[in-house]
Amino acid sequence: MITGLTLVNFKAFRRLELPMGPLTLLTGLNSAGKSSVLQAIAVLRQSFESQGLLLNGELVELGTARDVLHEDFGPADDLVPSNGPVVGAMLHGDGDETPGSLLATYDRAEPDEDLMRARYSGPLVRLLVGPFQYLHADRITPAVTYPRSRQVAIDRRFLGVRGEHTVNYLRHYAERPVPSGPLLHPDATSDQLLDQTVAWMQELCPGVNLQASAIEGTDFVRLSYGFGGTAGINATRRRRPTNVGFGLTYALPIVVACLTATPDSLILLENPEAHLHPKGQSRMAALISAAAATGAQLIVETHSDHVLNGVRLAVKRKVLRPEDTAVHFFRGNGSGADVVTPRIDKDGMLAQWPEGFFDEWENSLDQLLD
Repeated sequence: MITGLTLVNFKAFRRLELPMGPLTLLTGLNSAGKSSVLQAIAVLRQSFESQGLLLNGELVELGTARDVLHEDFGPADDLVPSNGPVVGAMLHGDGDETPGSLLATYDRAEPDEDLMRARYSGPLVRLLVGPFQYLHADRITPAVTYPRSRQVAIDRRFLGVRGEHTVNYLRHYAERPVPSGPLLHPDATSDQLLDQTVAWMQELCPGVNLQASAIEGTDFVRLSYGFGGTAGINATRRRRPTNVGFGLTYALPIVVACLTATPDSLILLENPEAHLHPKGQSRMAALISAAAATGAQLIVETHSDHVLNGVRLAVKRKVLRPEDTAVHFFRGNGSGADVVTPRIDKDGMLAQWPEGFFDEWENSLDQLLD
C-alpha cells in the first residue's frame, strides 16, 4: 500500500509530501492541485513499459515536458544528480526503508517532447502493479451502446478511464460473487456482482434495476434500466440510458469499481459525487469506505461535504479506523499550492477546520441571518 507521495517540480508543486491511507480524500478549491496528485500516480503507472516518463498514454494526457515542469522549479540534487531541472514522483510503501521513484530530467532543448528521460529506483513496481482502476471526472454518459472489448474489460479487468468498459465488464462478470464483508449489501438478492450492483444503485434511485447484454453480430453491448413498478411504471418495460437520469449512468462505473475491489487494489476516483443528490453522495461515500475496509486503497478527489461526512460516519461506525483515513485540503497561493491535513478522530470529528474547508453553508447562513 502507498503510505506517502512526494512530488518534485510537478505541475502545481515545487515539492509536496503527502501522507496517504487506505482511504485518502483530496479536497479544496478548483485548480489547487488535487488532480495533479492522481495524475502523478497514473503517469507513473503508464510509464512502466516506456524508457522514461510517458506524459501521454491510456491513463492521462498531460501534454509536453514544459506543461508538467513547475514554473518556479527548485533543485533536486538531494534526490538525483542532474544537470537540469528534475520532474517526477516518489512513492512510499509499507515497510519500505526507501521510496520507489521515477525522476525525469527536463531537456531544455526538447521542451515539447512527451517522453522524458527518467531514472527508476526502489520498490516502485511493487506499489503499482496490482489491480488498478482510474475513473476520470469525465465519465460515460447515457448512450445507446457501449464498447465490447474482451482485451480491456475481460482480460485486463479494466473499466477504462471514463468507465466506458463498465457495461461489458458487468455483462461478463455478472455472476462473479462479491466477497463477504462490508461491501455486501444486505438487501441484495444474492452476493453476485450484478445483484450487488443493483442493490447499491438502488441507494441512488430506489427501485432501479440493470441489464447488460451483448448486441449479437456487433462489437457493442447494451445497458438498460427497469424500475420495478415504482411510480406506476410497468416493471417489464426496459428503458435505455438516454431516457433515464444522467446521474445513474455516471455513477455506475464508481459502484462497479468499488464492488470489485480486492485487498491489493489501487483505485483513483475523481468526483464520485457528480450528478448525485445529497443522499446519493452520502451513500456513495459509504460504498467507498466499505471498499477501503476490505483492504483496497482508494484515493478520491471530491468537492462534496456529503462525501466527507459519509467518510466521517464510516469512522464513527467503526467501518474504518481513524488512521485508515487521510483528508487533505488544497489551497492555491498564486504560484502553487499548499496543503492542510485535518485529522478525523474516532468519533468522526475533525481535529481542525481550516478556513475555506467546506464552510460555505455556514458563510451563507451567517448572511441569511444578518
